[in-house]
Amino acid sequence: MTREDVLDCVVRNLVDTVEELEGVEIDPAASMKDLGANSLDIVEVVSCSMRELKVKVPRSELKTLKNINELVDLLYQMLGEKKLAS
Repeated sequence: MTREDVLDCVVRNLVDTVEELEGVEIDPAASMKDLGANSLDIVEVVSCSMRELKVKVPRSELKTLKNINELVDLLYQMLGEKKLAS
């Protein structure tokens, strides 16, 4: 799975969760809050993305993320670590 696949997964879950983003170009440098997601929406996007990618990320690492790119990088890193472990 590529980083682009992870980005597609996160963006798809974001659009599914925040209906106002349907058909909107998502800038990965933006934060989900900047795009209109509230804290519950963000939890939903992250949870759905982790479930879909079959990875777990400690909450402490999620707190420091500032934008979608950082989330994608972290999930992609976790995927790589999971692949190395198996």
